[in-house]
Amino acid sequence: MNKVKQYTAGILLTVALAIVSNRISTWIPNSIISGSVFALLLGMLLNPVIANYPIFKPGIQLVSKRILKLSIILLGLTLSFTQVINVGKYSLIVMAFTLVTAFGGGYLIGKLFNMNWKLTSLISAGTGICGGSAIAAIAPTIEAEDRDVAYSISATFIFDVLMVVLFPIAGVYFGMSDLGYGLWTGTAVNDTSSVVAAGYAFSDAAGSYAVIVKLTRTLSIVPVVLIFSVINARLKRKEQLANGETIVRKKVSIKNIFPFFILLFLVMVAIKTTGIVSESVSNSTSTVSKFLMVMALGSIGLKTNFYEVAKSGFKPMLHGFIISSLVVVISFIVQLFLGQI
Repeated sequence: MNKVKQYTAGILLTVALAIVSNRISTWIPNSIISGSVFALLLGMLLNPVIANYPIFKPGIQLVSKRILKLSIILLGLTLSFTQVINVGKYSLIVMAFTLVTAFGGGYLIGKLFNMNWKLTSLISAGTGICGGSAIAAIAPTIEAEDRDVAYSISATFIFDVLMVVLFPIAGVYFGMSDLGYGLWTGTAVNDTSSVVAAGYAFSDAAGSYAVIVKLTRTLSIVPVVLIFSVINARLKRKEQLANGETIVRKKVSIKNIFPFFILLFLVMVAIKTTGIVSESVSNSTSTVSKFLMVMALGSIGLKTNFYEVAKSGFKPMLHGFIISSLVVVISFIVQLFLGQI
């Protein structure tokens, strides 16, 4: 019972924030800015105040970590495998180009800025794969310092905040289809929460497509982490040999890096594909899923001190901004050739 009580205040706060944010969204013409965007921004504005009250922290933490994943899992009950495969086949092509851009461009610009390879790699991973999740997965593999982790997350986060607002406006300006916009958002925006916010700000269909693309992109965490574990092991071995130290080999745990909630999402899609879920249940689930997403975005905002993020340093910020911008442009150009825009 005490365990439940410690989460109550934070959960209720995110619920209230979601209700207010959705309400504000209805005041905007054509609802071009979604409740998710307002929840994220309002949460950041409230952070300096809420941070002074520890009673909210456990609930906010729970919502930001667990509720976002739950909302994506529930989203599976609104989609069929036909939709998932249709979107996924295009996203793999676009991803091939964006990943090369993120890691190749990140390496070259990192060299130009004289940044250490670990910080450069973390920013590239956050940009090319899935923001903070990829950074958190790769950091221990390459034994990155806490400072580098903080810098890289900050560098990708600030860009995401801008994209959450600008992407829907750009999508309308270019007259993009739901599928085209979903592909663009899912492959070019960094963090999962930001993809959700930017995707659903355009339309429900675009939001669903963006999430599918994002989940496909997230799976690349596994091979990327394995590649970086090999790179780090070789560099460390060279260093140990140069210093005459004993070589120590370290195994990478697939269990710790694989995003298992994606499997549950696919289970929900399979259930929907069988036809046993009625349209009314699917619509109700969609409503719940979207509300939970707004809650999750609000909780992420409540955890984020924008001023602390902005003080992380100029070079990592500029590096992240350049790489993220390149990924946005490359994703758009590839889709032009594919005829999806």
